Amino acid sequence: MSNILHNATVDTLLERRSIRKFKPKPLPDDVVETLETVAQHAASSQFLNDWSAIRVTEPAAKKRLAEIGGQPYIATAPLLYVFVLDEHRNAAIAARKGVEVASDAFTLNGSYRSQAQNDAVLALHAMETAAYSLGLGCVILGSLLNDVPALIDLLNLPEYTYPVLGIAIGKPDQEPAVKPRMPRSMQFFENEYPSSDEKLLSGLDSFDAEVHKYYDLRDTERPVDAFSDQIAANAIDEGVNAKAVAVQAKRQGFRLER
Repeated sequence: MSNILHNATVDTLLERRSIRKFKPKPLPDDVVETLETVAQHAASSQFLNDWSAIRVTEPAAKKRLAEIGGQPYIATAPLLYVFVLDEHRNAAIAARKGVEVASDAFTLNGSYRSQAQNDAVLALHAMETAAYSLGLGCVILGSLLNDVPALIDLLNLPEYTYPVLGIAIGKPDQEPAVKPRMPRSMQFFENEYPSSDEKLLSGLDSFDAEVHKYYDLRDTERPVDAFSDQIAANAIDEGVNAKAVAVQAKRQGFRLER
């Protein structure tokens, strides 16, 4: 990494790590306002602003999110958000302008509005980076999607919305090591994708060894599984029901085009 240029922004990103234990002190209002405003300044495809974020503050709701995610630390986060793709607001705006949103002419409910999901992720990442720059810690919560119907019910999400990711933020009460990253040669290619898997995976053995030396604070008794083993374990369907997810999306008002 000797050729990397350093400044405060670059170093904030390079030192990023997931924090799962927070000091209980609430975050000041100016910090909350700053993080939310930064998220609003993320890129927005076609300027549709088709995402929203729900700040969860009620202890009972935070506890329920922890149950949905299967991670008790979620309930202890001083600041907790669920980001959602949100075409409900745009549908309401279009309806006010005379658009018949229940007709086939309404286009903002097609194929989950994947661009809206991307925009929600960009906004969340902007918030996360700003939080780290302020000396806070975060963990992104994909686990909240373990039970999408329960999450939709808890947050009272209306038609044309869908949960994307959560994020927990607070003052860190732990110092995990930065998780290893794979060699750039395995993720950045010039002009075209590698012509053979041998070229593609040329740095895999050394990366496997590096990852295996990393200890996760969630289980300090053993090193983390090699990267190859993690991928193999996640490459097998262990009960994720894609059909059920599609049905729930349809219930939220989205057309599922192929």
